[in-house]
Amino acid sequence: MTQQNTKTLRKQVAPYEKSETNKSIRQIINTFIPFFLLWFLAYQSLSISYLLTLSFSVVAAGFLVRIFIIFHDCCHHSFFKNRTANKVLGTITGMMTLFPYTQWQHDHSVHHATSSNLDKRGTGDMWMLTVEEYTAAPFWTRVGYRLYRNPLIMFGLGPIYVFLITNRFNRKGARKKERLNTYLTNIGIAIWVTALGLTLGWESFLLVQVPIFWISGAAGVWLFYVQHTFEDSYFEEDENWEYVKAAVEGSSFYKLPKLLQWLTGNIGYHHVHHLSPRVPNYKLEVVHDNTFPLQNVPTISLATSLTSLKFRLWDEEGKRFVGFKDVKSTSKLKNVMTQTKNGL
Repeated sequence: MTQQNTKTLRKQVAPYEKSETNKSIRQIINTFIPFFLLWFLAYQSLSISYLLTLSFSVVAAGFLVRIFIIFHDCCHHSFFKNRTANKVLGTITGMMTLFPYTQWQHDHSVHHATSSNLDKRGTGDMWMLTVEEYTAAPFWTRVGYRLYRNPLIMFGLGPIYVFLITNRFNRKGARKKERLNTYLTNIGIAIWVTALGLTLGWESFLLVQVPIFWISGAAGVWLFYVQHTFEDSYFEEDENWEYVKAAVEGSSFYKLPKLLQWLTGNIGYHHVHHLSPRVPNYKLEVVHDNTFPLQNVPTISLATSLTSLKFRLWDEEGKRFVGFKDVKSTSKLKNVMTQTKNGL
């Protein structure tokens, strides 16, 4: 992608970088009301059948993912034109999704500024090692990395660790406003959890809230994972890294069925979002459809995305993701070639 093409692409997307208050309010209505209604129905159904409760909880979890997308847009100041309105709604939705607004806004901004940059990993992203780093790492580091990348831990225990534990503490070096927002979020969470627990009964509350929390959390982690972990993704060292290429080639187009696309707030158009975070979620599809270069990006479907589960490491030589087995095969091949060369 040439510098001229980069400028043209950014210019094409610029007109969509404005929120529309009526659409934002409409999204709040068609997201929050169904979520609260489903939560109430899940609670009421406890006296009938817990399977029915779980059915309502699964759908409610989908709406909680949609609430997180609204939170996400607020962090980018793309949901409302007014920054204060974004912060207020972002803090409220952060309490609902267990994310401190200002802290996550910082980390996520770093993620956007450094995504696919091999020299600037570690903030707002998932732990990823290159093949060379993994083979050179100490034994216990490799063990820890294998556990981290295990799907059962990443999508099972991961949401519990990040949402319930990590998000409750301020990062090192956080400014006063960020620290205060984290404290406010924690207090808000404690208030609504205690209020519901005491009003409805702790057992009833947990039977409804836990599956909603876990399903939505696992779905959120999966979305983030799969949109940056696909075979022919883009990763470069800092000197060769380019923002637009990282956005368009390092973020996938996750083509989901319409219902799932709606519930996930069009976040499947991740390449558009990374190219321009100021585009509201309800305009991402329009940008994709009306911008030809963005239609020729790595595309994955619900079925093909499952192959990303086998990708564990980034192969700098092959410019692609590989699994642990591929590393063993490559190492054996290199050893054979070295022995052959020495024998000659």
